[in-house]
Amino acid sequence: MNTVIDLKHAHAEMDASGVATLSIREAGTLNILSTPVIKDLTAALNRLALHQDVRTLILRGSGDKAFVAGADISEMSGLTRETAMQFITGLRDLCEAVRCFPVPVIARIPGWCLGGGLEFAMACDVRIASHGTQFGMPEVKVGIPSVIHATLMPKLIGESRAAWMLLSGENIGSEQALNWGLINESVPMEELDARTMKIAQNFAAIGPAVLRQQKTLLRRWEKLSLTDAINDTVQEFGKAFETGEPQKFMNEFLEHKRKKKS
Repeated sequence: MNTVIDLKHAHAEMDASGVATLSIREAGTLNILSTPVIKDLTAALNRLALHQDVRTLILRGSGDKAFVAGADISEMSGLTRETAMQFITGLRDLCEAVRCFPVPVIARIPGWCLGGGLEFAMACDVRIASHGTQFGMPEVKVGIPSVIHATLMPKLIGESRAAWMLLSGENIGSEQALNWGLINESVPMEELDARTMKIAQNFAAIGPAVLRQQKTLLRRWEKLSLTDAINDTVQEFGKAFETGEPQKFMNEFLEHKRKKKS
């Protein structure tokens, strides 16, 4: 892999197929989100978003103790109203940089995924966890509400389950997270890297134009009524045929089918 971004707290590499990996570093063994870490990760994501060669992005922490075990409590304990709003705005911007990233984003999740770390993960398109990973929103236990991208939780897992997690601050394991729809897959720890890369490679094999178009549509549908979203897609379907990708992939499919018959 070739290094494309190298910051103190964020390191990004990309392989020849367009699979990029953004790693958190120098944030402790639990990959805690402090302001410097948040700033470097946001800068890295914004720069990566400009790379047209990126076909998919894997987000990961350093090591396997955690994806991200939360925001920095030692920093937050000294905040005022004004500095608290500055801190959470930074974290919001980080999660939005993930949610609006132009290609699919996969979260590689071992160990712990808590608080701001779970919000960071929920902003991704795909979440792959190792067996035994613990998920939780413990903010109420330290005197603050879960905010910003915690708002994604009711849509992901349902209102009653989200209410339980947000009000109780209790954790759930990877099996329950999978059953609830919080994650896409749970695999043995020794298979986490291989499975994450396999999913990334599957994305990279899809036409880059249609993948970016579909990601854009997913975000746009969140803002439109159902009727408007349905009608909006008619134009998008037509636009797809200007890229040449439907012709390429459909003809390849038909040729493969013909060869199989002969």
